[in-house]
Amino acid sequence: MVGEKKTFQVVANIIMFLLLIICLFPFILLVTSSLTEESTLIRDGYALIPKKWSLGSYTYMLGQGDKIVRAYGITILVTFVGTVASMLLTILMAYPLSRKDLPFRNAFAFYVFFTMLFNGGLVPTYIMWTRYLGIKNTIWALIIPSLLLNAFYIIMMRTYFSMNIPDAVIEAARIDGAGEFRILFGIVLPMSLPMIATLGLLVGLGYWNDWKNGLYYITETELFSVQNMLNNMLQDVRFLASGGAGGNASEIAANMPSVGIKMAIAVVGALPVMVIYPFFQQYFVKGITIGAVKG
Repeated sequence: MVGEKKTFQVVANIIMFLLLIICLFPFILLVTSSLTEESTLIRDGYALIPKKWSLGSYTYMLGQGDKIVRAYGITILVTFVGTVASMLLTILMAYPLSRKDLPFRNAFAFYVFFTMLFNGGLVPTYIMWTRYLGIKNTIWALIIPSLLLNAFYIIMMRTYFSMNIPDAVIEAARIDGAGEFRILFGIVLPMSLPMIATLGLLVGLGYWNDWKNGLYYITETELFSVQNMLNNMLQDVRFLASGGAGGNASEIAANMPSVGIKMAIAVVGALPVMVIYPFFQQYFVKGITIGAVKG
């Protein structure tokens, strides 16, 4: 029996190690490609161990120093404010829907679910946000549209409240004289940290990786997020490489790491998330596990 357990443990460790290698391989290849000299990358393709290393891609990006720092500041601000506001609105919407004594509870729940299936489309949405609400070229254009409130997250949070917060606890708090906000912020939320951390991570990733809102609603470069700034930088490289600038554009493009910079852009965009994720991993795994078991 002991021998079987040890054999199983060895096999499981080997399988997990192989899965780890499979997961890490694309990112390692991404990093090494961003550190490969442009001519070597074009001639020999992507390799884990390049024949010739180069920091040309990152040097080019650092040449945009002020823009990168400003874009990171905007992205951090948008991610923080957007995540906090989104989680607050999600919780304030999900908690009432989780209470069976809420009047018209089914009607509100249907309204939330309906938005997952149908929307007005891109053109009416764009007209609404720009012409009537006037958020174009403002910081709110990166926070509000499509990201501030998500019906799927509301349903997840509501389900968690319903399944994991005992009615007896809430009733006891009411008997002691606690109001709804006291119950929510003093009892329910401390018992829901795994789900809050899980949804907070998902919402934060959505804000960090978002580029569509910037593409649709932002034209001033001073308000570009990291994703939009990097996307704009990539378009500039392509424009120069195509000779669209005329004159000595071909000479500039020849000295520009047009292939390697794509990899460097991906590394710069993903690295902060990879640094932060380990701090949320235990809550993320716990929240997903509880949701799977209860669901």
